[in-house]
Amino acid sequence: MAPRILVVDDDRAVRTVVRVTLSRVGMDVTTVTCPAEAIGALKNAPFDLVITDAKMPGGTGHELLEEVRTAWPSTPVVMMTGFGSVEEAVAAMKCGAADYLIKPVSRDELILVIQRALENRELKEQVSILRRQVNDRFGFQNIIGNSPRIRQLFSEVTAISETSANVLLQGATGTGKELIAHAIHYRSQRADGPFIRVNCTAIPEALLESELFGHERGSFTGAIRQHKGRFSLANGGTILLDEIGEIDATMQTKLLRVLESGEFTPIGASQSVSVDVRVIAATNRDLQEEMRLGRFREDLYYRLNVLLVELPTLTQRADDIPTLANHFLSMLATEYDRPARTIAPSVMDQLTAYSWPGNVRQLRHVIERAVVLTTTAEITTIKLPKDTTDSASLTESLWRNEDETLTDAVNRFERATIIEALQEANGIQAAAARILGISRSNLNYKISRHDIVAEKPNYS
Repeated sequence: MAPRILVVDDDRAVRTVVRVTLSRVGMDVTTVTCPAEAIGALKNAPFDLVITDAKMPGGTGHELLEEVRTAWPSTPVVMMTGFGSVEEAVAAMKCGAADYLIKPVSRDELILVIQRALENRELKEQVSILRRQVNDRFGFQNIIGNSPRIRQLFSEVTAISETSANVLLQGATGTGKELIAHAIHYRSQRADGPFIRVNCTAIPEALLESELFGHERGSFTGAIRQHKGRFSLANGGTILLDEIGEIDATMQTKLLRVLESGEFTPIGASQSVSVDVRVIAATNRDLQEEMRLGRFREDLYYRLNVLLVELPTLTQRADDIPTLANHFLSMLATEYDRPARTIAPSVMDQLTAYSWPGNVRQLRHVIERAVVLTTTAEITTIKLPKDTTDSASLTESLWRNEDETLTDAVNRFERATIIEALQEANGIQAAAARILGISRSNLNYKISRHDIVAEKPNYS
């Protein structure tokens, strides 16, 4: 559809030149003689852009600009002036004009300015759409449940979102720490700024400093170009430091400086960089215990723990299990283009009674498997993973054999965990990766490393 342009000028010759010039490049142009006529035209039909003269007998372009910005804030306004006044053009830009033109306007300059303003409008609309989509995915409404503990969590997140203080999210794997971090960001005054997530366990220790703070070209072998770190990318917004309890002592010290001063120095740089970033840290570790053991700095802990949110396990909010199960059932049926299903009461009893060591994330994966594999209208059977909370089986799986090194024991446990996840996912590696909380490429690497042969339905 051709862009609709509204031209406001009391000079008939100017209106004609602008209309003919823009019409020749495929734009739909309407012309009026004064601000009052312009407001009437805007009320009758939408326009993609307004071009207005700065001074007219029936009012000024600045007055029209203010009215358009109030009533039609997404419609850009380009100001024209015949007096060559730079001060007047600057004033128009300060008041919100998209651009300005000084008469007499050349054909090429007119087309260039209008096309640029339209492109900027389109970009803003795309950003707005993307922001709504992200908010739909990560917004407050996606925290499902009505149990007392979840209602308390809603209240905490609402209050925290109104501040810019640092937040520490503490909870077991699968309790929804990233979802809560997104909800805090998108309900805060920083919602228009970036949200940057850093998984501290997914980045090798040797590269973590560069990823967080950036580096200059030539600062180390392989630094072939300048690299902006995640803190720079998050400027004006929020950074989520996921699994903060895993970073080493050196990185803890450098992170503390950023939290204290808002400054850091990229690797190889001679000057520090200042940023305005809200930090949300997340962990499934007991950081107070880590402090007691000397593995986590006390001063860093208190810098992060300005506002603490403790996320409940699924068993602590068991009343929400039926609501969550039905939510996932509906969502995943749509995602996989499956008919609507219902969950048999006996199956729902099983779900409610299960201990859910993997919490909400694990419940989602169990429902996902049922949606994919069930062919009847009602889900009457469901496969639940072996309850790893059983102390005897857990001790047996973690216990180091007498002739094993620590590395051997860790590798054995990792291999067994991957096999269990693959079995739970019915051999679907993408689903197994989600269960384990790692990328599919990382899972493929570990399958190869541990020499795991994928053969449905068993893995050896």
